[in-house]
Amino acid sequence: MPGFADRLNGIGISASAAMTDKATALKAEGLKIVSLSSGEPDFPTPTHVVDAAIAAARGGDTKYPPQDGKPALKRAVQGKFQRENHLDYALDEILVANGAKQIIYDAMMATINPGDEVVLPTPYWISYADIARLGGASIVQVPCLAANNFKLSAADLDAAITPRTKWLVLNFPSNPTGACCPRKDMEEIAAVLLKHPHVWILTDDIYEHLIYDDFQFCTLAEVEPRLKDRVLTVNGVSKSYAMTGWRVGFCGGPRNLIAAMNNMQGQSTSGINTIAQAAAVAALEGPQDFLRERAAEYQARRDLVVSLLNAIPGIQCHTPQGAFYVYPDISACIGKTSAEGRHIGNDTDFVMALLEEQQVASVQGAAYGMSPFFRISYATDTATLREGCRRIAAFVSGLK
Repeated sequence: MPGFADRLNGIGISASAAMTDKATALKAEGLKIVSLSSGEPDFPTPTHVVDAAIAAARGGDTKYPPQDGKPALKRAVQGKFQRENHLDYALDEILVANGAKQIIYDAMMATINPGDEVVLPTPYWISYADIARLGGASIVQVPCLAANNFKLSAADLDAAITPRTKWLVLNFPSNPTGACCPRKDMEEIAAVLLKHPHVWILTDDIYEHLIYDDFQFCTLAEVEPRLKDRVLTVNGVSKSYAMTGWRVGFCGGPRNLIAAMNNMQGQSTSGINTIAQAAAVAALEGPQDFLRERAAEYQARRDLVVSLLNAIPGIQCHTPQGAFYVYPDISACIGKTSAEGRHIGNDTDFVMALLEEQQVASVQGAAYGMSPFFRISYATDTATLREGCRRIAAFVSGLK
């Protein structure tokens, strides 16, 4: 049988997707699964966004689009960056792609060579590491400890950068921890990066509008303009606007990097769905007040989940300031045996036993580079969250 590319060695389906698929399969068997594994808003896509897509389809906007995005959407992205982030990008410094994930893929594939290093504050979103490895890079982890609210230390970052460092990836608010970066901390990170002019920086701001407790969001190129010619500012409409299935991501960055990424995109997907682009224009240029309303709902869910989890002996849960995840510490559960006799040797054992015995789907911390933790998404309704936490409590109480 013909073989497969070596670059796929060690690359698998993401743990969150795998757990969601397993939960779906168990549901099909008739089990009542509480799914807390998927980072997907349960709110509907706003009506005016859907209406714009329908109008575009009926109006004949169904031909091949420009490879880097339609002018109307690039202008909408340009306006968003100016309005919300105080960043000025020319239209040829903006790229539109099939979700923020393709933006990240385009960037790394256009720049990484074998032997390069990608620095990842840890825990990190699963795909950063796998995409970097596909390009031949090595991963350098910078642990962001729970004791420091999973924040990145500028000193630790400085120590991790070497002459082989090609990229640093910053993700605030963070998936999986919900950690945010105050402006003072961002200024300290920027000061480190000014010392290392050979490093590209990718800022994944996809959870920008999901922030709580009056936290003030900032992004690196805004905080330190001297870094702007090395920063790729990545965002999209999936999380804030509940448009995960529309697959629209965008970025602003230096012209030469955007051109290289556009070249890469041209050899993979070319331009993205025209109907989705029309919807994204409506999202970015339409009413924005509902974003605050939805963030308030997420904050209420966060408070509920943190309270319920911290009431469970054996679980310690921090209070995140953004995104819609919690990342509880389950150190006290490791080494025990479940009610049905499963040994809990690590956080992967924990989440698999939790799924099989209590039918709660979550994701192990090992997938994000830091154990023993597990990730729960609270992007679902209150009744589901209460039931999920009740089942988690029952599972943990059964450990011996």
